[in-house]
Amino acid sequence: MASTKVQRIMTQPINLIFRFLQSKARVQIWLYEQKDLRIEGRIIGFDEYMNLVLEEAEELNVKKKTKKTLGENDNGRASAVLFGSVYAVA
Repeated sequence: MASTKVQRIMTQPINLIFRFLQSKARVQIWLYEQKDLRIEGRIIGFDEYMNLVLEEAEELNVKKKTKKTLGENDNGRASAVLFGSVYAVA
């Protein structure tokens, strides 16, 4: 059996966020100091400080197992803006 070596390349976080933006994939944001809360939605914008703008955003409470739609705008879509407290995007 021949073994193949897989090369792993480290990806910069900003590049990963850009890939999620391009693919319009739904992401889950883990908040740094609020372990029971997560924000889920599609990334529609971000800046060099990795502040995020999400559409179809929902707040998930892991402990209570509840979902809450965040701030609907004029076109009926939920959106959220996250600044600074992002721990991980998965």
